[in-house]
Amino acid sequence: MAAGGRRGRLVALLAAVAAVASALVPTASHAAAPRPAPLGAPHTVVVDGARMRDARLRLDAGDPALRAAVGKLTAAADARLGQGPWTVVDKPRPAPGGDPHDYLSQAPYWWPSRPRTADNPWGCPYVQRDGQRNPEVDTGTDRLDLGRMVSSVTTLSLAWYYTGRARYAEQASTALRTWFLDPATAMNPHLDHGQFIPCAYDGRAIGIIDFSQQYTGVLDAVAVLDLGAPGWRAEDRTRMRDWNKRFLNWLLTSPFGKEESAARNNHGTFQDMQIAALALATGDRALAARTVRAAAKLRVDPQIAADGSQPQELARTRSWHYSVFDLVAYSRLAAIGRHVGVDLWGYRGPQGQSLFRAVDYLLPAATGAAAWPHPELEFSRYAASDVVHAAADAGDRKARAAVPRLQAPPGGDLWALRPAAEQLDSIAG
Repeated sequence: MAAGGRRGRLVALLAAVAAVASALVPTASHAAAPRPAPLGAPHTVVVDGARMRDARLRLDAGDPALRAAVGKLTAAADARLGQGPWTVVDKPRPAPGGDPHDYLSQAPYWWPSRPRTADNPWGCPYVQRDGQRNPEVDTGTDRLDLGRMVSSVTTLSLAWYYTGRARYAEQASTALRTWFLDPATAMNPHLDHGQFIPCAYDGRAIGIIDFSQQYTGVLDAVAVLDLGAPGWRAEDRTRMRDWNKRFLNWLLTSPFGKEESAARNNHGTFQDMQIAALALATGDRALAARTVRAAAKLRVDPQIAADGSQPQELARTRSWHYSVFDLVAYSRLAAIGRHVGVDLWGYRGPQGQSLFRAVDYLLPAATGAAAWPHPELEFSRYAASDVVHAAADAGDRKARAAVPRLQAPPGGDLWALRPAAEQLDSIAG
């Protein structure tokens, strides 16, 4: 029997088991239970929505491993209840253009080189210390709040999908409306002032990565809420789609967007991934397919060596972090390609370059079998867990064999609930 047929029969069987189990629950207990989220596959752009639906069926049928994973997920969601909402208009001073609705962040690896004085309050000029995060970037800008908002809405929307608890969806909806939609608090759909450097630049193209490294989580959270989540209205869905269209247009046409697309390291990979994701989410499947297809020669060929290493990322002081980071973008880009008929995992470059080889290059360090042989200021073995999962699911036998030896992230391994690569260690830029 074909794999698809076996999967279909399994899904049908699990649905029947879940229905019988539900029928056997006493009326009083059933009335007290939360209303389950609709059992559909969300039209996600990166996370595999069909696998989320199958996980729901297995969870409803009593799968103990999934119940344990949902316990970790709901613990994270409960911790976010009562937090936020966040907005770009809260910062103590607006972006250099003067509009409080403009997003603002500061370059994380740039530091003052002189004492701060009345005549030089910033301590300019700023100098770069790669991999060393200046703590002042976390005050007075929007970057921390952006991360909190994205983490909140992704966690809460998933928790609603797997538990049906309305409060999760309602809080996620409020966070999204506050950041993107409400006129008094909404962010303008551009990144003209990302990663500014005091006394030098009011914003840089490189600041786009503040969004590209995590915004697909918002797109997938919206897709989950679109299944009929409490608190998420049809009007919200329409306005969010409009915001995304305007943001995509800025990424494609602005000087900063074009400059970031020309980058030949993880910035270029993430830019492609973000453009493809926004195109798919807003209905432009042709643009999504072109972007993923072009990434084979534009990204894989020059950025991944024949042995699977990523030379541009190995040159960094945090070479492990950035090697994994770039593969997060590639894994998500390949997931988008799956929706539009482009197999990026299957691509082989002229020297044998491939995403599989790039993941395999990480396996000795990811499994603890060998030390990472390149510079790294803050090694976290678990950081590679998701990209190894992604490669294993895509058919990499070495990655599949390595999965049992991976180190679980601090919040637990949630791959079965949200099968998409996330950056699991800290992100600085």
